[in-house]
Amino acid sequence: MFKSLLKQLFFVLRIAIAWGALVLLLTALYSSVPWLREFEAPMLIFAFGTMALVIAGAFSHLHRVRLIAGRTDGDALSNRQRRQVEIPLEAGEAFDLLDAAIRELPGIQQVQSTRDSLQVKAKVARPHAWGEHPLQRWNPLRWFGQPRNQLLATVTPGEDSGRVTLVCEPENPTWSDLFLVDDGSNYENAEAILRAITRRIGERRRNERADVAQTSAQKELTEAKLQLLHAQVEPHFLYNTLASAQLLVRSDPDRAEAMLGHLIQYLRRSLPNADDEMSTLGAELERALAYLEILAIRMGDRLDVQIDVPEALRSTPLPAMMLQTLVENAIKHGLEPRTGGGVVWLRARRDGDGIAITVADNGEGFTGKTSGSGIGLKNVRERLRLRYGFDANLSVIANFPSGVAATITVPATATTERANHV
Repeated sequence: MFKSLLKQLFFVLRIAIAWGALVLLLTALYSSVPWLREFEAPMLIFAFGTMALVIAGAFSHLHRVRLIAGRTDGDALSNRQRRQVEIPLEAGEAFDLLDAAIRELPGIQQVQSTRDSLQVKAKVARPHAWGEHPLQRWNPLRWFGQPRNQLLATVTPGEDSGRVTLVCEPENPTWSDLFLVDDGSNYENAEAILRAITRRIGERRRNERADVAQTSAQKELTEAKLQLLHAQVEPHFLYNTLASAQLLVRSDPDRAEAMLGHLIQYLRRSLPNADDEMSTLGAELERALAYLEILAIRMGDRLDVQIDVPEALRSTPLPAMMLQTLVENAIKHGLEPRTGGGVVWLRARRDGDGIAITVADNGEGFTGKTSGSGIGLKNVRERLRLRYGFDANLSVIANFPSGVAATITVPATATTERANHV
């Protein structure tokens, strides 16, 4: 408290001494003119009046700085304010944020923004701190100087951030600080810009958290749909299989028994696993083969299945039902419409840092009804995006000489790497 009072007293004395020296100089010049020596009273009134107004203006400045800053130390009382702040953004983004914060400052004028040099210059109209009082023009602290402030802001690039250096000062030269005060306006401008930067960073972080939460919610929703799909067996397929088995019981019991065995295997693989939302290529291949074996009994010689999946790749993690979707597409849109049926190929291979899993057929190929952009394929692409980001993809191309080849590429995992060395 005592130190604060000393600083305030020193500030008032500094202003008073500077103005006192100026008034004494003017008084000496006045007295040096012989014919003016007879009119000393007006000069004395001017000198004492000026000093009284100067001291009153200095205390007024102290009071306003205390209101704005809550303290009256040397930094707060200074007409020229300097701030440094670290913005946790790339330098270009930090500059854009700084530029927007400066342009929101009340009274901002003549903004010069140069993005290449990461620098912003501007003028700021100085507010009337105590209103438009008629005696303001008699305040010696306003007799000369510009009624504006100026600011200079520079962004220094860092590794993952931008350091902002902000200078807020009067438009007058530095020597004028001996005689003039800014009523705390530059302190107010500097703090306002820092608050705007902090608010914008906070808003950006909240938006990022909201985006992450939304993405997480979408992923959870997709996984919930996946679990439902995992537990779901297509009713028509189940009914048709049971009906076929019922007919075969009388005419060909062995084939009926084989069909029911494959159906049991298919249903076992279709039950959801609460412990692990991911499946493996081997488990999905068993489900697909059970499905194809059932169809082979129903379709007879019209369906041929060829498998080329190395044992080392069967431990590759794969979202459940994804391979099944491609197999069902090959049957429904490729082979079933053809009278003569055809072949379904299931293949897997290493492709650089990924594993490529292909389901191909020699069926109808792309037609007006099947163009490779159906709902099932869109779901596969969306699930791959949510699960792997840009590290996985689905490509659907025409097979030669006929049919379609759909390939899922997923990242190779440590499990797969170990399996390849066994």
